[in-house]
Amino acid sequence: MSTGKIVLTGGGTAGHVTSNIALLPGLRRDGYEVYYIGSYNGIEKNMIEKEGVPYQGISTGKFRRYFSLKNFTDPVRVIHGYFEAKRYFRKIQPDILFSKGGFVAVPVVWAAHSLKIPVVTHESDMTPGLANRLTLRAAAKICCNFPETLEKLPKGKAVLTGAPIREKLLQGTREEGLKMTGFSGEKPILMVIGGSLGSVAINNAIRAILPRLLEGFDVIHVAGKGNLDPKLTDTQGYRQYEFISDGLRNLYAAADIVVSRAGANVICELLQLCKPNILIPLPLDASRGDQILNARSFEKQGFSYVLDQHEMEKDNALLYHAIKEVHDKASEYIRAMQHSQQSNGVDAVLAVLREVVQNNKDRSKKG
Repeated sequence: MSTGKIVLTGGGTAGHVTSNIALLPGLRRDGYEVYYIGSYNGIEKNMIEKEGVPYQGISTGKFRRYFSLKNFTDPVRVIHGYFEAKRYFRKIQPDILFSKGGFVAVPVVWAAHSLKIPVVTHESDMTPGLANRLTLRAAAKICCNFPETLEKLPKGKAVLTGAPIREKLLQGTREEGLKMTGFSGEKPILMVIGGSLGSVAINNAIRAILPRLLEGFDVIHVAGKGNLDPKLTDTQGYRQYEFISDGLRNLYAAADIVVSRAGANVICELLQLCKPNILIPLPLDASRGDQILNARSFEKQGFSYVLDQHEMEKDNALLYHAIKEVHDKASEYIRAMQHSQQSNGVDAVLAVLREVVQNNKDRSKKG
């Protein structure tokens, strides 16, 4: 028996979707009918439809920090998306909207707010991203991952919940990971993951040091869509993938060390899995600097080794030495992560959603 309806939104990268997916088992246990609003053909569409959730695509526009002619046309697309979302809300009459952010979420949040549907948002990074900043006023509550973020959000709205981590991700096995890759498990396994869209800089650096790496490691390389190197397909001890969904849990379980970007969702996953890691955050000339702040926070707590991308591009050997150092000190990184107070945020976010829905029902009764 359904106790209500919830719409989830967020997209643009896998990181904006995985936290929503992490909430699905708990939402279903709470008796919610779950719906999703995303862009027509964004990465979120395929990921959500695989979860059996009804999906509604809308027109979206991206908020760019650089000059582009699309900056003149995309606002029209956002306005169109706002009215599309509004029509969908009127059709299904949800009790609450949960937004994980990303440019697709902006018109959806404001459409919900205009219809007095309560909104809860989640900010993964230490400082709020542009999409979340544009929707702060519309949110009843704003969940976040880092204690430092509380100071940057409106008082009375901010709640420290941590990042929701998918249950499945914590249930992988090394045996299945070895079976997937064909590795024997005799060598330590290095996993390289540059985010759902991949990372040319990380891919190039890993491939430049690959012969040296393979002397001491087997390598799992999740390179991103269109980033496979056919010349390396049959290389002994090296397995490359464009993108991994369900099998990712087993690859993580098999990995001894991980090289990754520093998106908030992926680093929180590494923390939960206690995987020693080298973080290579997106540099300032390619981002607003949120990954740098995330990475430095984890470095300060002893969870991660941080490597500057531009320094790595000047000298690929820096990456090799970082991998060797983290491997040698793996037990120290694991010990620090095991003592972390930053836990899986699924239960905390679900509690916030219940509270907001109940408060809205109580106000409606009084009204």
